[in-house]
Amino acid sequence: MKIVLDRVAKGAHNAALPPATVSFQTGEVTLARAETEQRPSVLGLIASGRMRPDAGTVTIDGATDYSAMRKRIALIDAPDVCEPAADVTVAGIVAEELMFAGRASNPIAVNRRLGELGASEWARFAIGNVPPTVRIKLLAELALMRKGVDGLVITSPDRHGGDPNEWWELARGLAARDIAVLVVAGDASAAAIAASTMITRLGETAANATFDEDPGRDDTDELPDLIVAPALAQRADRAATADRADTADTPERADSAKRAEEAE
Repeated sequence: MKIVLDRVAKGAHNAALPPATVSFQTGEVTLARAETEQRPSVLGLIASGRMRPDAGTVTIDGATDYSAMRKRIALIDAPDVCEPAADVTVAGIVAEELMFAGRASNPIAVNRRLGELGASEWARFAIGNVPPTVRIKLLAELALMRKGVDGLVITSPDRHGGDPNEWWELARGLAARDIAVLVVAGDASAAAIAASTMITRLGETAANATFDEDPGRDDTDELPDLIVAPALAQRADRAATADRADTADTPERADSAKRAEEAE
C-alpha cells in the first residue's frame, strides 16, 4: 500500500495546512514535520482519509478512494480528534478497543491483551499518566486489531514528552510487520531523530517535501520535511549483507596472503 498526498492544503489562505507533499508506504515509517496546534491533526486527518483537502490530491495505490483509506489506515492519538480522555484508565481503553475490533471485552480478555502487550502494570493507570512510548505502543497495537487495518498515522507523539528516538524505533518496529506508518511531529523531534546515529546512516533515503510557509526561514528549515526509514528487519538484512561484504575475500587480501606465503 502506498499513500501519496500531493500539495494538499486546507483552510482559508491555507491557514489550517499550507501546501504539503507527503507519502508513506508498507514496510516504511515516514516522519512528516508539521508545526502549530492544529496542523498535525489536519495533516493526520487528510493522510488517513478522514478529511478532504481544499487543494491537492490524495491517492491510495494510485487511486482516489477515501473509503478504502478510512478502512485501512488508523488515525492514532490525534489531538482534539481521537486522543483518549486523559483520565480514562488503560484497562478501559483496551476494553473499548476490543469491542470495536469485535472481540470479547470482559476483564479476563482485557487482562490477557494487556499481558500480550507487556502493559499489565499500567492497567489501573489513567492514560494521561502513562509514559509516551507505552501510550503510543498501546494505542497503535489496539488499532491494528481492527479488521483490514494495515496503515497507521501517529499524530504529535512528541507532545507527550520523552525521547523522540524511542517512539521512532517503535514506529520502525511496526513498519517491520508490513505496516505503512506515518508519524506527524514537530521540528524539535525531527532534529533529534535526524541527529541520531541511526538516521545519519539512513540519510541517503530521506525524501524531500515542502511545506510552503513564510519565505523568511530559520535554521529548522534545513531539516528535511520528510524523514523516511525502512523497517527494522530490512535494515538488519542490509547490515548482514554489508557484514558479508566486509569479510569477503578481496584482491588486496589475496595479494597480502600471497606475499605472506612467498615470505615463508
